[in-house]
Amino acid sequence: MSAAALARSTWHRMVVLLPAKADFAAMRRQPRRDLIAGLTVAVVALPLALGFGVSSGLGAAAGLATAIVAGILAALFGGSNLQVSGPTGAMTVVLVPIVARYGPGGVFTVGVLAGLILLALALLRAGRYVRYVPAPVAEGFTVGIAAVIFLQQVPAALGVPNPDGEKVTAVAWRAVVEFAGHPNWSALMVALGVAAAMLAGARWRPTVPFSLIAVAGATVIGQLLSLNVARIGVLPATLPVPSLGFLDPAAVPTLFTSALAVAALAALESLLSATVADGMTVNQRHDPDRELFGQGVANVVTPLFGGVPATAAIARTAVNVRSGAQSRLASLTHAIALAVIILVAAPLVAYIPLAALAGVLLATAVRMVEVGSLAALARATRSDALIMALTAIATLALDLIAAVGIGLVLAAALAIRKIANASRLEEVPLDITDHHVEEAALLREHIVAYRFDGPLIFAAAHRFLRELSQVADVRVIILRMSRVSTIDGTGARVLRDAIERLEHRGITVYVSGVPTGHEKALDAVGVLDRLRAADRVFPGTPEAIAAARAHLHRTGVLTTDEPNVIDSASTS
Repeated sequence: MSAAALARSTWHRMVVLLPAKADFAAMRRQPRRDLIAGLTVAVVALPLALGFGVSSGLGAAAGLATAIVAGILAALFGGSNLQVSGPTGAMTVVLVPIVARYGPGGVFTVGVLAGLILLALALLRAGRYVRYVPAPVAEGFTVGIAAVIFLQQVPAALGVPNPDGEKVTAVAWRAVVEFAGHPNWSALMVALGVAAAMLAGARWRPTVPFSLIAVAGATVIGQLLSLNVARIGVLPATLPVPSLGFLDPAAVPTLFTSALAVAALAALESLLSATVADGMTVNQRHDPDRELFGQGVANVVTPLFGGVPATAAIARTAVNVRSGAQSRLASLTHAIALAVIILVAAPLVAYIPLAALAGVLLATAVRMVEVGSLAALARATRSDALIMALTAIATLALDLIAAVGIGLVLAAALAIRKIANASRLEEVPLDITDHHVEEAALLREHIVAYRFDGPLIFAAAHRFLRELSQVADVRVIILRMSRVSTIDGTGARVLRDAIERLEHRGITVYVSGVPTGHEKALDAVGVLDRLRAADRVFPGTPEAIAAARAHLHRTGVLTTDEPNVIDSASTS
C-alpha cells in the first residue's frame, strides 16, 4: 500500500470514530431524564473520585480533575451512550507502584502514552477482540482488584501513615502492626461507620446516594467532636491550566512498558463496562473501536490538567443506567456537576476525613464481588473455578496485566485440552456385506479401517500417533478423513510420521475422504503426494476397500476368485 493510500485509509477510519450528528440528536430527546441521571451519578462519583485520587498517591485534586476532564471527553468521543468514565480502583492499583517509583511526572507521562496506544488500537479496530476474554478470567480479575483496593485502604482506615512498599499485602500488614502499637480508634470507627452505612443503605434504598450522605455525616461529626483524623486538605478552586510541565519526556523509554499495562487495563475495563451497560438496556449497543478512541482522547488530554489515567467505571455506569440515562448528556452532566462542586464547595471538601474516603472504597471493594455470579461459575466446571481462582490470586500477588495474561493462557490451554479430548480415532467396521462370505472374512482379517472425528491438531495429534502405532498385525489400514473438522501443521506432520511408521512395518495405508479445505496442510508436509503417486488416495471408502482388495490379490494374500461386486460409484 502506498503512503497516500495508507493516509486515506487512516483518515477514513478516523472520521468513522469521530462523534456523529446522531449522538447530539439523541441528547435532545429526553434531556430531563439525562440531567437527573447525570446529577445522581455526580453525587455517587464525588467521594469515589476523591478517594481514588488519594489512593493513587497524587491527591484528591487529581481524582477530581480526572473525573471532570476524562468524563467529558470520553462521553463525547466514546462508543457508548451510557458510559461514565473517570478514576477507578483498578487503575489505582496499577498507578500506586508507578507513583512510588517515578513520582507524579511519571504517572502523567504514562497516561499520555497509554492514550496514544489506545488511539492506535482504535485505528487498528482492535476493540472487537475483548469479546474473547472468558467470563472466569473477568470474574477472577474483578475479585483480585477488589482485594487489592480493600488492602490499599487499610492504612487510611486505621489512621496510620502509609508505609513504604509496592506490595499491598505487605503495606497493609505494616499498617496493622503500626496500629497495634499506636491505635487510632477515631479513624477506624469513621471508616467502618461509612462502609457500614453504604452497605446497609444499598440494601435498604439502592437509589439513595448513601456514600455522599455517609461522608458528609462523618465530616460533620469529625468537626463537632474534633476527632483525631487526617483530612483531605485544601483543594484548588479551579482546574489547573493545561500544561506540558506535568510530563517527563526523558522517562518515555523506561515508562513505555507501564503505559502498555495502563492501556491494556483501560481497554479491558472500558469495553467490559460497555458490555455490561448494553446488557442492562434493550436497544443500546456500543461501538468497541469508538470506545477505545474515546478513552484514548481522554487519557491523552487528562494528564495535561493534572489528572491520572482514566477508564470507564462499571459502578458509575450502572448507576447512570438505573437512573434513567438515555444519551451522552447524562455523562456530560455528571462531569460538569463535579466541576461546579470544585468551584463552589472546594473549601468544604477540604474537611473530609481520609478515613471516610477509605470507608467508601472499602464498601466499594465489597460490592464489587458478585457472590452469586462467582458461585455459579465455580459450580459450572472445575476448570472455570480454577481459572477464576488463579486469576484472582495472580491479580493480588503480581499485577493486573500479568493476571489477565495468566488467566487467558490457562483458559486457552484448558479449552484446547477439551477440544483434544473431544477428538477421536476409532476403528470402524468394513462395509463388505456384498462379498462372498469366505472373502469377507479374509478381508476383515487383513484390512482395518479407522475414522478420525474432530480436529486433528497439535493437542491431539500425538495421541493419534500412539494409537495408530499400536495397531495389531494387519496388511492394510484405511484412514477415513471425511470427519476431520480442522487440521494444523502439527497434525499433518504427525499423520505423515504415523503413515511412515506403518509402512516401515509392512502395512499398506490408504486414505479416503480428505476434505478439500484440508489438502493444503497435508500437501505442505508431503503426506498426500507420495500416496497419490502410489494411487492410494480416494474420494470415498468403498473405492479404498476395492483398491485394498486388489492389493491383497496381487500380493497373494487373497487367492479366492470371487469377483469384487462393490459399487465403486458409492460414497462413504
